[in-house]
Amino acid sequence: MDGRSSSGIDLEAELASLEQLGLPELRQRWARLTESPTPRISAALLRLALAWELQAAVHGGLSRRNSQTLDQLAAGKTETSALRPGMRLMREWNGTLHVVTIGDNGSINWNGQTWSSLSKIARAITGTRWSGPAFFGLKQKRDAA
Repeated sequence: MDGRSSSGIDLEAELASLEQLGLPELRQRWARLTESPTPRISAALLRLALAWELQAAVHGGLSRRNSQTLDQLAAGKTETSALRPGMRLMREWNGTLHVVTIGDNGSINWNGQTWSSLSKIARAITGTRWSGPAFFGLKQKRDAA
């Protein structure tokens, strides 16, 4: 085994090579790897960013949920509570109480069916697009700092 990943990248060698590159070479490497403009940061930070990009190419990047959580934290406007096994979420809509339970395996259950997201349940209840976490009270506005 030569240390190459399924993507053809020898990650250890690529990461080690970053230490030898100056800022112009790091900028070129960034442009080739990401096909996006190089951020205006120091060589040390660019090495870290490149290392993350290389590892993401080999092992995969952030999940959609983690990416959304980070974006939400960075914006600082709202905070969403995580779903936990055993949770019961209740919402009254047009005089009907709707109860969603979160199973031990993280499944989302409503009306005797398993659903892939709270947003799909909110849409089934209201007939319009909703943020499921907002509909069920898990997404709250944060106080201004």
